Amino acid sequence: MGQEQRECSGSAARRVEPLDAAALPDGALVVVDSAPIIYVLEGHPKLARRFQPLFDRHAKGEIAFAITTITIAEVLAGPLGAGDEALVKRYRAVLESWQVIELSTDIAESAARLRASLKIKLPDAVQAASALSINADALVTHDRDFSRVTALKIMF
Repeated sequence: MGQEQRECSGSAARRVEPLDAAALPDGALVVVDSAPIIYVLEGHPKLARRFQPLFDRHAKGEIAFAITTITIAEVLAGPLGAGDEALVKRYRAVLESWQVIELSTDIAESAARLRASLKIKLPDAVQAASALSINADALVTHDRDFSRVTALKIMF
């Protein structure tokens, strides 16, 4: 069961609060993990509104987004699985309008070190290592596994 399913499957409905996007300074560079992007692009009935303030600040030019190639693969997997090439093109255009962090040898080694020391999943380690490599002001995610990463501001 995925994180979003765990969050939504309890017997009592949980209130989903918006992310504190105002906590980011103007001009902040923010690495956005896959889940928040998927929630907003797909209009998730509960979770999109949690991350929408962040996307609103980006749309106003107040903050900049960066993503990894892992994020591109994860976001495009849904439309590709549905055979919706038009949606793939629309999503790709949005994703490519943001700074894309390529997976370099240095990022791969940093990710391996994070994975070994923090016992986090490799994709999460790559996300964190990528954010550190560009001196991002924060990494925005919906994955609590990132709470072990202390070298970087993590926003849930």
